[in-house]
Amino acid sequence: TTTALCISLIMAEDIRQDKKANFSALTEHNNNGVTKISGLASNKTGASKKLVIKNFKDRPKLADNYTEDTWLKLRDAVGAIQNSTSIKYNLEELYQAVENLCSYKVSPTLYKQLRQVCEDHVQAQIHQFREYPLHCVLSFLKRMNRCWQDHCRQTIMIRSIFLFLDRTYVLQNSLLPSIWDTGLELFRNHIVSDGAVQKRTVDGILEQIERERNGETVDRSLLRSLLGMLSDLQVIGQYSFEERFLMETNRLYAAEGQRLMQERDVPEYLHHVARRLEEENDRVISYLDQSTQKPLISNVEKQLLGEHMTAILQKGLSILLDGNRVMELALLYQLFSKVKGGLPTLLQHWRDYIKSFGGEIVGTPEKDKDMVQDLLDFKDKMDNVAQGCFNRNESFINAMKEAFEAFINNRPNKPAELIAKYVDCKLRAGNKEATEEEMERILDKIMIIFRFIHGKDVFEAFYKKDLAKRLLVGKSASCKLSKSMLSKLKHECGAAFTSKLEGMFKDMELSKDVMIQFKQVNTDSSMSLTLTTYCSIHLPPMVKLQEVFKLFYLGKHSGRKLQWQPTLGHAVLKTEFKEGKKELQVSLFQTCLVCVSQQGSNQPLEGELRRTLQSLACGKARVLNKSPRGKDIEDGDRFNFNNDFRHKLFRIKINQIQMKETVEEQVSTTERVFQDRQYQIDAAVVRIMKMRKTLGHNLLVSELYNQLKFPVKPGDLKKRIESLIDRDYMERDKESPNQYHYVA
Repeated sequence: TTTALCISLIMAEDIRQDKKANFSALTEHNNNGVTKISGLASNKTGASKKLVIKNFKDRPKLADNYTEDTWLKLRDAVGAIQNSTSIKYNLEELYQAVENLCSYKVSPTLYKQLRQVCEDHVQAQIHQFREYPLHCVLSFLKRMNRCWQDHCRQTIMIRSIFLFLDRTYVLQNSLLPSIWDTGLELFRNHIVSDGAVQKRTVDGILEQIERERNGETVDRSLLRSLLGMLSDLQVIGQYSFEERFLMETNRLYAAEGQRLMQERDVPEYLHHVARRLEEENDRVISYLDQSTQKPLISNVEKQLLGEHMTAILQKGLSILLDGNRVMELALLYQLFSKVKGGLPTLLQHWRDYIKSFGGEIVGTPEKDKDMVQDLLDFKDKMDNVAQGCFNRNESFINAMKEAFEAFINNRPNKPAELIAKYVDCKLRAGNKEATEEEMERILDKIMIIFRFIHGKDVFEAFYKKDLAKRLLVGKSASCKLSKSMLSKLKHECGAAFTSKLEGMFKDMELSKDVMIQFKQVNTDSSMSLTLTTYCSIHLPPMVKLQEVFKLFYLGKHSGRKLQWQPTLGHAVLKTEFKEGKKELQVSLFQTCLVCVSQQGSNQPLEGELRRTLQSLACGKARVLNKSPRGKDIEDGDRFNFNNDFRHKLFRIKINQIQMKETVEEQVSTTERVFQDRQYQIDAAVVRIMKMRKTLGHNLLVSELYNQLKFPVKPGDLKKRIESLIDRDYMERDKESPNQYHYVA
């Protein structure tokens, strides 16, 4: 190859010289410096040139003792490097000597001699480690690190001298390790692979790591260098570092987890786990190998979290949720998301907590007064946890909805009734606790709770009754809000659900039109009441006016029945006190009592009479004097008109003390709901049987559960089926009693 290369170079040089000569011959210069092409250029044949190939000169022969003398120089230089002394010869001279030896095919011998010298030196280093005192762990590690650093530095210098050997002979022989790899191999085989030395090295590293885990300060650069050594040397075997490190990590954190679960509360324990994980990640960045990170963190998470998931949740989840510990809940979710099976376990305990806590709210009759507000507050709290702490995880949001639906319907009908009354209370006049925008938000939250209720017909019945009272006595805080609530119900349950409620608003508009027409026909229809300080009373003939209105109304609407509700009537009393004239806006009962207030009574005071007297004599606007004074009305109390009454307003509205819904009214409303449900069940059974003609009992019950929108017991369904059989809507199969046939 070298011969061919030289021939090519000679040929190229000859051709270049020939071209230069020919170019000079073909050109000539005139006196003006202009170059002209000679006539020879037109000669196409030209003179041919001969190529002459000359032999190489003979390579000089080496002196007889050149190889031995050169090796002695190189060996002395290697020894000086290994002993950290000055080298007698110039490095360039040594490099040239190696190149000369390799040129004369001495490379195999040179490679073997170099390897032997290095091996002898490394073997001599092992004794210092075998005889090192056992108790000096840190100094042993420092000695090992210094030996490793020196070996690496020496190998680099030796390789720089024998670089020509490394890049020619070694590179051409794939089975031979490079000079650097040879140095690693020798150090691994003769020092690190020694059982006692390797064990002491790994034990020492593990001891330093354990000290750091216990809060002590260690030399991280020393650990980084030693672990880099083990990684570069690829040390494996009984005392390999990574396997033992992971075993020690498991042992340490298993014991720590058991101990701290007994000693610390859950929030403190969670912060400790997060700190431990951060520390281990920092160790990986500082001195551990990156390949160790995944198994290391996995072991820590398993021992501190995976083994204690149920205990952590049973011990602390309710505490965190009750105390609204948002930071710790977010940390809990973050940690459990790293552990296999962590989030499903957290999800189940989260669902159980909601059912348990919500079940106490709904299932305690003593707390019925605050049930709806407690439910709204609880729902807001859980929403905040799901959104802010659980990363808006859809599984947790759905589990929360399922849990709310489950515990709210554990107590049938009552939550629906109380929600209807809560809405009525919020929409009543005099409720100034919120603006319209705030009320809209409250109604939206109520609708969320409303969606969880199965018995929506119970809500409809109570809300319809309360809405009727509110509209009749003009107690609605805002017609806009009432219609907004109606719109929300319509959107949620459909037009059929709100048709009767919408009819009430239409009836109120019709009622206004009727009153306008009545006043146009009867100019004396307005009833006035004048009251002086001497109680000279002038009452209009109310009974006569009722008869007049009755004739007017029935004349416009045939077939209707007019029913009077005296308890819902009201009047404006024009009065004159010592302070001046006032107008009292009162109910009809309050009007009658003010008119007869000069007289005492020894009769027992019951029900409506007691409440009406209390509103006039014990409220903020006391137009009646009570003797003896007090906040409550007792039998034997006497009342008289208060001529000294003072108030900054001209027109004063005296609210009637509202009578709470009686048990009879509540039972009556509930019975109407149950009666309506019976009709719906009957209609559903007939509809199904008419379509199927023949159906088994179990299939019929299953179809009914799919169609009915309210909770119903199997026993109630069986009673309705029996009732329809008795009324000949369907019949039993003569051979199979559980089979039904539709009777056309």
